[in-house]
Amino acid sequence: MNRNTARLRRKKRAEVPGTAKRPRLSVYRSLRKIEAQIIDDEAGKTLVSAQSSETGMKDFDLKAAEKLGAILAEKTKKAGITEIVFDRSGYKYHGKVKALAEGMRKGGINF
Repeated sequence: MNRNTARLRRKKRAEVPGTAKRPRLSVYRSLRKIEAQIIDDEAGKTLVSAQSSETGMKDFDLKAAEKLGAILAEKTKKAGITEIVFDRSGYKYHGKVKALAEGMRKGGINF
């Protein structure tokens, strides 16, 4: 079993639905970038999204992931959302995924 297959199994085990009141923060991470979006699953719409290229940093490391979380938190607040459900998509809560979540929390978004 390779890494992606194991991740998809973890993702399937812990499906997290998002509502209009508490939308879902979905994370996609690759070796070179990370993308996150706030989704209302009831309506089937993406409310807010951000990707690592928006940070303006050349390398994507932990500082850039935290900055991306802050950028996404700012966009989320502008959309009138203060509480979300965190869907890590089967990725371990470690490294860049954790830094993104911490940046969102520092930006004032509650999980």
